[in-house]
Amino acid sequence: MSTEHAAAGTTDAAQDWKHWHEQRTETVSAPYGPLSLTGTHWLADHPEGSLPSIPGRWTATPDAVVLTAGPEDGLTLDGGPLTGEVRLDTDAGPVAAARVGRGGRRFVVLRREGLWAVRDFDPDAAARRAFGGIDATGYDERWSVPGRFVPYAEDRTVTVGNADGKERGLGLGGELSFRLGGVEHTLQVSVEGDGSLWAVFADATSGTSSYRFRFLRPAAPDADGRVTVDFNRALLPPCAFADHFLCPFPPPGNTLAGGIAAGERNLRDRSDV
Repeated sequence: MSTEHAAAGTTDAAQDWKHWHEQRTETVSAPYGPLSLTGTHWLADHPEGSLPSIPGRWTATPDAVVLTAGPEDGLTLDGGPLTGEVRLDTDAGPVAAARVGRGGRRFVVLRREGLWAVRDFDPDAAARRAFGGIDATGYDERWSVPGRFVPYAEDRTVTVGNADGKERGLGLGGELSFRLGGVEHTLQVSVEGDGSLWAVFADATSGTSSYRFRFLRPAAPDADGRVTVDFNRALLPPCAFADHFLCPFPPPGNTLAGGIAAGERNLRDRSDV
């Protein structure tokens, strides 16, 4: 490849990264993005059915959440006033499409490991109002390298700590190997439904010049396991935006010895802009 072609390729990649970063900033700062999450309430912790700052009575059954509300609660169901009792399943779609709301707020029903919870998303959340952007290092081709994915013979589950202080299982589907600066590295990764990969990792910058851990989401490998490992697109986990997300910590072996001075690093407060 000629020098001119190499330079053009780098410029295109840098422009793609800039567009990605702009889209990412728009996504996280959207009315129902991660910055708007103000609470995750586990129904098992509230057997009487009263959730903090959320009207109505919410109770769990083995296969649904039962919500009972009166006119004074001001709740809506599918856009209309809710009075009486309704059985709710998990909200699988976007937050804005959650069935229950109150004004601009949306109450998302979820289930994890057999337990029911309700998440409270508020576009007027303090974190969203204070958001000043994402500190991210500009594109550098040195952080984008070829990698190889080798699946495990059988999927594995490891127990890791989560951002809420509890331990949960993290499913792992294989190992992703790559070289950075002449050093061989390996990350344990999960395999998503579309074949793409997901790694939770830390490095020497974690907790100092970067958030305490980050995510990496490479595309699906080709038939020979080849995939690009691009740390320019290292992501802050959802719990960097709101404390109420249940982000898993890196599994054993996923803390890289070197510093990954690339990708998203930290949040910026509006007062710092």
